[in-house]
Amino acid sequence: MSVTAVPIQPLRKGSLLKLWLGLALLAFAAGAAAWYGTRAFRPIVTESGVKLRVVKEGTGPKITKEDVAAIRYKLHVGSEDSAVIQDSDQGGQPFVTTTDGVYPGFGEGMKMMQQGGRYVLWVPPGQHVQGQIPPGTPFQASDTLVFEIEVMQVAAGMAQQFKMQQQEQMRRQLEQLQPPPGAEGGDDRGSAGRDKGL
Repeated sequence: MSVTAVPIQPLRKGSLLKLWLGLALLAFAAGAAAWYGTRAFRPIVTESGVKLRVVKEGTGPKITKEDVAAIRYKLHVGSEDSAVIQDSDQGGQPFVTTTDGVYPGFGEGMKMMQQGGRYVLWVPPGQHVQGQIPPGTPFQASDTLVFEIEVMQVAAGMAQQFKMQQQEQMRRQLEQLQPPPGAEGGDDRGSAGRDKGL
């Protein structure tokens, strides 16, 4: 049995350089594809320092100040890994609000969200409680608040009607707190007059 020798041709000048350039270009393309594929894991940071990471994309238009949104949320202080200090599920129903009805940073984050989406929102100091923090609040003005949010439903263009309903509800509650006329040291002339036969 004999082996036939195949002559090896010498490489042309510049072929090795082309091979390395091709490999470098391939590595760059793979890195760019991986970077693009992880965009959902990279947070969006606004000028005010609010950060939003999309966990699951929603559908439809982004929430505007004219809309009402029903959301579920869990609140942490500092990081997602810290204890939950507030959970909207404890109320038994979603939290319904407008972008104006929440902390400024929370409202800013809502404007980047869509119905059906899930998000993590970081609200830095200065973008949550404005002014003095009430006693017993489980966070400080210097804390970053971290919200895990799921947007359940968005009612487009319903913000004005929602605000009017809230004002009406508040008016009714105030009326219930006020005593009926004549209940506190009211006018006794009617009963006294009847007793005297007037």
